[in-house]
Amino acid sequence: MPWPVLVFDIESIPDIAGLRLLRNTPDDVTDAQLHAAWLQERKDANQSDFMPLHLQRILVISCVFRNAEGLRVHSFVDRDGASEGRIVQTFFNTIDKHTPQLVSWNGGGFDLPVLNYRGLRHGVNADRYWCLGEGGAPDDREFKYNNYINRYHMRHMDLMDVLAMYQPRASAPLDAMAKLCGFPGKLGMDGSQVYSAYLDGKLEDIRRYCETDVMNTYLLYCRFQKMRCGFNDAEYEQEIAMVKETLGTLAHAEAHWAEYLAAWK
Repeated sequence: MPWPVLVFDIESIPDIAGLRLLRNTPDDVTDAQLHAAWLQERKDANQSDFMPLHLQRILVISCVFRNAEGLRVHSFVDRDGASEGRIVQTFFNTIDKHTPQLVSWNGGGFDLPVLNYRGLRHGVNADRYWCLGEGGAPDDREFKYNNYINRYHMRHMDLMDVLAMYQPRASAPLDAMAKLCGFPGKLGMDGSQVYSAYLDGKLEDIRRYCETDVMNTYLLYCRFQKMRCGFNDAEYEQEIAMVKETLGTLAHAEAHWAEYLAAWK
């Protein structure tokens, strides 16, 4: 296994402030009115009600970090409504520090483009992430042939994309694949419910949901490594046992991990 590995997932909501800016909306129009008007426009045009990626505001970035020292679960959360730039910067700082293999489920189609747009908006620095081996330190040369940006390189493995053989019509949902492999799948909510949960003040519920999603992704990554012989059978079983032990410890402080373990087939 190529340690370290950083599995990540984001939860986002419509960037109403950004929409207001782009439309030069008067101050007397509320956020709810602006969003409702946009939704009606989309409906009238028979278009999706999903806000485009450049107008997604990141609330939570959840990570499973696995290295030779063990496994950690951590979330970067915009709890004050003004820390999005900070949490995006912290995520890219983690890549700069550890140069991990990034793993996601649809990260190439959603999470990373959103992180790119929000990073650009907030002026973050992401040197290692954007490295393409074009010069600089000698250890950067390998990035010419294996970097985070190229769809077919492994520094970022979009596991959904890889399993679908890079064919969008062959893509499978994370929840379905997790459950088919005997893992818990989604708990608490799904992505379509995140904005309403945010409006109801349930930011911690969103954070917990994101953490269980990223754990599902890590477990599918482990199963994938077993399939490609990155793990032999014994190593895979040992890794799964270690994950359960780690979550058992976390469950003493965080009830969603107890629920997750209870749902594990």
